[in-house]
Amino acid sequence: MAARPDKSAPIAPGGTLGILGGGQLGRMMAMAARTMGYKVRVMDPEPNCPASFVVDETIVGKWDDVAAAEHLARSSDAITLEIEQIGVDALARVAAIAPLRPGVEPIRVIQDKTLQKVWLAEHGFPVGPFRVVHTEAELQAAVPELNNRVFLKIGRGGYDGRGQARIGIDSPADSSAITAAWKSIGEKPAVAEQALDLDFEISVMAARNPAGEVKSFPSARNHHENQILAWSVLPAGISPELEDRAERLAREIVAGLGIEGLLCVEMFITKQGDLFVNELAPRPHNSYHQSERGCVTSQFEQAVRAALNLPLGDTSLISPCAIVNLLGDEWANGEPNFAAALAVPGVRLHLYEKLSARPGRKMGHLSSVGATAEEALERVLEAKERLSMTDEDIIKLEAVRAALIAAEESGTYEGDIVAESEERIKQRAKRNRSAINKK
Repeated sequence: MAARPDKSAPIAPGGTLGILGGGQLGRMMAMAARTMGYKVRVMDPEPNCPASFVVDETIVGKWDDVAAAEHLARSSDAITLEIEQIGVDALARVAAIAPLRPGVEPIRVIQDKTLQKVWLAEHGFPVGPFRVVHTEAELQAAVPELNNRVFLKIGRGGYDGRGQARIGIDSPADSSAITAAWKSIGEKPAVAEQALDLDFEISVMAARNPAGEVKSFPSARNHHENQILAWSVLPAGISPELEDRAERLAREIVAGLGIEGLLCVEMFITKQGDLFVNELAPRPHNSYHQSERGCVTSQFEQAVRAALNLPLGDTSLISPCAIVNLLGDEWANGEPNFAAALAVPGVRLHLYEKLSARPGRKMGHLSSVGATAEEALERVLEAKERLSMTDEDIIKLEAVRAALIAAEESGTYEGDIVAESEERIKQRAKRNRSAINKK
């Protein structure tokens, strides 16, 4: 396919979208593009990547493979990405052939946390105290300046807790602990961030198309376990003033970087009510998978619209919605009980067709809608718990629930049902499977 003569023109259905990266984000973008009538090609190091099963062509190439990236560009009308770790030389070659959205310079800044954090600070966006460190000596000097409680994040390549170390959080920040942390990240340039008095984390997804139109989604509230997102829920349940401030920040950052595409802005809310920008992701984000269920336009369709220079979609929330991640750990004892999970009202299953499960690997997610954010979250958490339950467990659980409802309606409690099960039924975020086994 020859390069388009007018790179600023909207691309009509029937055209081809190229995606750098074929993981689950590329897969879900591709599915949205196909729904809209577009052909899709991806480039990925793995021929059987998750996107390969739903696209027209998979071009095999590493993230810095200029030739593979050029092949993708020449066979596509516009290019976007689902992972920011693409080599800058490959990005530049793509941009010389076809419209590359988000663009080379925004990705160069974002893919290196040392550049990203400095850019945010220099442009006046709220960030917590930090230091960029290039040597162990610099880190040794920075830790006391940061109140001896530090999260150390490698500049390039770390995600889902990889390439990170904690200093002074679990044990004293002495010199040997600092040395160990520096070695654990490979002795590479990093950002040392002062640990904040954190209350909770939110994220805001913003989008900008080549015409300069900018829209933001409502904020999502996120919960991490072992530094990996466990669940996320929309809306975040924050005050209107804080919501307005968070969305405004995301819109200002996406415009300031000149991004054409998506930008997810992760933010910290402290116990004092302060808001700080944590990190940026120039692509669809795990914390907005539920937008596919609860928003007029999903993040995946919005990514396609921005990449193809179409008008951005309505980001309004139709229904409260939530997701819970499914890691490879769920397969440790065999195939999860998906039928039991799908019996929970409002729940859907999303699997990424990854060929092997391993601990910590994102294999899929469950999504749900509900009358409230709390109900949507409770539903996905219950569905996840059911994945590890037998059919007999489910029958017991339903019996306990029915007895509890009857007891509440009559104002009486029978036996120890409530004592054993109230925490499970009423506070499903804190599951206790032993209550079922004891009944």
